[in-house]
Amino acid sequence: MTLPITPAAVRTAARALDGIAVRTPHLSVTALNDATAATVIVKAENFQRTGSFKLRGAYHHAASLPAEARARGIIGASSGNHAQALALVGRLLDAPATVVIPSDAPRAKVEGVVSLGAEIVTYDRSYGDRDALVADLAEERGLSVIPSANSAHVMAGAGTAALELLTEHPEITTLLVPVGGGGLAAGTAVIAKDLRPDIRVVGVEPHTAADTLASLRAGHRVSLEEVPRTVADGLGHTIPSELPWQVNSLLLDDVVTVTDDEITYAMGYAFAHLKCVVEPSGAVALAAVLANRPDVAGQTVGVVVSGGGVDLRVFHDLTSTFRTRNGTPAHV
Repeated sequence: MTLPITPAAVRTAARALDGIAVRTPHLSVTALNDATAATVIVKAENFQRTGSFKLRGAYHHAASLPAEARARGIIGASSGNHAQALALVGRLLDAPATVVIPSDAPRAKVEGVVSLGAEIVTYDRSYGDRDALVADLAEERGLSVIPSANSAHVMAGAGTAALELLTEHPEITTLLVPVGGGGLAAGTAVIAKDLRPDIRVVGVEPHTAADTLASLRAGHRVSLEEVPRTVADGLGHTIPSELPWQVNSLLLDDVVTVTDDEITYAMGYAFAHLKCVVEPSGAVALAAVLANRPDVAGQTVGVVVSGGGVDLRVFHDLTSTFRTRNGTPAHV
């Protein structure tokens, strides 16, 4: 099968994003290494502009559009991070932006979209069809759709985070990455396997939203019967996006899952030890390595922390019961 993106596409995206996306830091601390019996290097995309990796793909896709299409406007659907990225992209490229957001999206993410001047359209995620709504609005207004994952340009842009990490740290032998729609995992896997063919790329999903894992076990895309309930709202997909699935079904070495309790523990751990505020969706790969899932003892491990879009009240509520491994309270 010919994959929808190539390593060359990721490198092209990196050139297009030069001066637009922040080259986010790579963090490593003794406490995390000791806790995992590994050398762990965290790619901190929570420090990216708008607070997540999503800017990388959204900008790369929108910048590839003809000028007249950008002038008419762009539209996309998101639980928050892609929406904020689209709002900033619209400002950077002078393209009016419309974002379709679930009515229960985190307040911090909604406020971020509003502050950047994008128009917001809401829907109920329990029964609303966001993709149909986006398609209808795009046709009615002549807007260009910027998917959150199902786009070659979006996947290539997302893969630039892994390109940065592995270029600086070629010693990494296992790379853990969150999986929602699958665009970040797909871009990551394509460039990682090119830079280091023997690297193990592991996707991480919430236990209750493991549509990619279910699809891998079935050998084809399958849809979850119900809308997932998980603290990781950005990863609550019912079916993998088609183009990322073509990549992930071939290049991901494994997919593991984490519970909500493990996710919130990882959020507290990141605050206490990495001095980072990480949202639930952004914390799943860190949660997996802390849970020794998969076993990475003795390895050099890359962990993609994909975002930090969480408001103060929610962050405090989710992490208020965090304890270090020896049981000592960690004030967050």
